[in-house]
Amino acid sequence: MKANQLGELSVVELNAKLIDNLDSLQNLRFQKALQQLEDGTQISIVKKEIAQIKTILREYDLGIRKSEGDA
Repeated sequence: MKANQLGELSVVELNAKLIDNLDSLQNLRFQKALQQLEDGTQISIVKKEIAQIKTILREYDLGIRKSEGDA
């Protein structure tokens, strides 16, 4: 998912997506440990998306980014 698409999501949706990505990362790491992972770049892609989501959530916390209910 692109960064600008993530910016359009609400805080609740971002938290849900973060949980999904953390679960996905854990599964990918298990697959890597068991040598069942074919494409190792998936791990870095998921980690990057997790970082983007955490950045957007932090911007909401700091007030840099306003939710639609606050406007």
